Amino acid sequence: MAERSARQVLGPASLDRLIDLLDLDPGLVLDDFTTPAARRTLADTELLVTGWGCPPLDRPALDAAPRLRAVVHTAGTVRHHITDACWERGIAVSSAAAANALPVAEYTVAMILLSNKRVLDIARDYRAERRTVDWNERYPDAGNYRRTVGILSASAIGRRVIELLRPYDLDVLLYDPYVTAQEAGELGVRQVPLPELFARADVISVHTPLLPATQGLVSRELLAAMPDGATLINTARGAVVDQEALTEEVVAGRIRAVLDVTVPELLPAASPLYDCDNALITPHIAGSKSGELRRLADLAIGEIERYVTGRPFAHAVRPEVLDRSA
Repeated sequence: MAERSARQVLGPASLDRLIDLLDLDPGLVLDDFTTPAARRTLADTELLVTGWGCPPLDRPALDAAPRLRAVVHTAGTVRHHITDACWERGIAVSSAAAANALPVAEYTVAMILLSNKRVLDIARDYRAERRTVDWNERYPDAGNYRRTVGILSASAIGRRVIELLRPYDLDVLLYDPYVTAQEAGELGVRQVPLPELFARADVISVHTPLLPATQGLVSRELLAAMPDGATLINTARGAVVDQEALTEEVVAGRIRAVLDVTVPELLPAASPLYDCDNALITPHIAGSKSGELRRLADLAIGEIERYVTGRPFAHAVRPEVLDRSA
């Protein structure tokens, strides 16, 4: 992993736990598998603890690591470093994606509730006018009672959002082609076609992984079908949404947007979205930040404890589902 990842995710307490479990050099952090030092280390390595900034574990890297049996990733997706060669070799892989899903889901639920309550709109007006206003008259649709929320994809994060929404008086719809009506019922939601999701929901939350099949999935037509005043929340990947069409809809003031991810990742300084009162743009902060990073380390260390005691990973990554997951 990158030095910064190691410093931020694996604090002193985490390193102490790892040293108790493993023959580990806590000062050794590799972000390049091609150096002589990396080759010497890989030659005796049975387990890799990886994180953000890990280089690809390609065939040359694996050839240098004949004893490698497992990889425990202290972050979410393993797409950036686990290659086909790893699966061919039979290497066991674990990911802390489940731990990273929780803060994203928390962020999403907070934004759903704030959006339906029209908190950002009312706060903006109150700041500007600084007087008593009948907010019920001005925003007659504000509130979360019996509002409709659309979840795009029952990914790990999407499912966590559904779980966290259960205490609220909301009608939750789902679109996910891999989820049956029975499974949707077990989740407590109703499966609907994609056009219906966008046409009916007051708030739509995007949780679709970025795959070739999902690039631009949220199209101009779907955005145009959203009810006036509806909100689109995206904490997945910016490229899942037609950014040009979304910008046009938001700039026109027809819909609202809460975007933690965009295309490009850092919007140009001249992007009109920055100045839209009906848009909230955050710099990819929904995932684990600061103190939440300890949750990633704790999950990864728990997986390592399972490995060294001969038990299978509780959060194993299965190659057969990677074509439709993050």
